[in-house]
Amino acid sequence: MDDDQYRVLPGPDANSLRLLGRESYEPVRLSREGHNAPVENLRPGYLVDAAIDWGGDAPTVDSLSVRRSTLYTYLPDIEPVFEVARDLWQEAQTAGEGMGSCVTRNTDGVVNGAVYVFADSGPTSRFEEFRNGSRPLEPLVDRINDRDEDGPAPREVFVCQPAETSDFVVVTIALEKGGLFADTIRDTYDSPMPDEPLV
Repeated sequence: MDDDQYRVLPGPDANSLRLLGRESYEPVRLSREGHNAPVENLRPGYLVDAAIDWGGDAPTVDSLSVRRSTLYTYLPDIEPVFEVARDLWQEAQTAGEGMGSCVTRNTDGVVNGAVYVFADSGPTSRFEEFRNGSRPLEPLVDRINDRDEDGPAPREVFVCQPAETSDFVVVTIALEKGGLFADTIRDTYDSPMPDEPLV
């Protein structure tokens, strides 16, 4: 299946990135240089329309546009694990489940996000699977977009590996990019908002 819409993911090093096909879930590894489009300014999480040239020694991007400037942030070794995630994991363990989820609310009781916990006891790191796209985050983001009466919008997604245990991984989706919930997570784990030249 040919893709023309992709989710930007981190590459294995600072000089590369991955484009994950929105339909096929097939990753395309790219250098950050040598394209006809400003690939170097893409940030993990962006949903982009892109035209890829496969004719050379390595794929290059001829053109791209940012459809939604969602941000994905990967936080290894977080400490402490916030209470909602810790309680959710304990509930999942008690129920004998490999995952759990709940919505989060602000002090006024308004839904501001969702938290998911996933068991991380397999042969590969669940954190790395979310990072490299072998376990796509798309279904979780789609679920949020489908339930939001305002429709799809830029979000902030945080994939967190607790420092104190390798038993589980936390995925938190903040409904509002740059909102209080997302900013609180960034402040807690010292992860400033990146520069975004394309938006």
